Amino acid sequence: MADKTTAARQTQWLRGVLDLAVLALLAESGEDYGYTLLQRLGEAGMPDMKAGTLYPLLNRLAADGLVRAEWRAGEGGPGRKFFALTDEGRKVLSEQGPKWTEFAKNAVAVVERGVRA
Repeated sequence: MADKTTAARQTQWLRGVLDLAVLALLAESGEDYGYTLLQRLGEAGMPDMKAGTLYPLLNRLAADGLVRAEWRAGEGGPGRKFFALTDEGRKVLSEQGPKWTEFAKNAVAVVERGVRA
């Protein structure tokens, strides 16, 4: 039971930050494709991300005009869909990123007070 509860909570945490995390990773790399984004999210401490979570998010970000998507032929393999930030995506990241960071710091401070109590 505790493992299910922990997993459910972690899923909720991820929902709150995943769009900004993906925008930030794309800002860092310039462009990327889904599989590499999954790996980079895992390396950043967001493991066990599923393609079934990431790809719909990337499609929503594209529909909202925050990223652009482009199919490219693969070199000796299947084609890949690359994603890159648009100007609007950079604007959202620059506006919302600091707000999220401040929120996260405040949340950490509250949780740490409770853990120490």
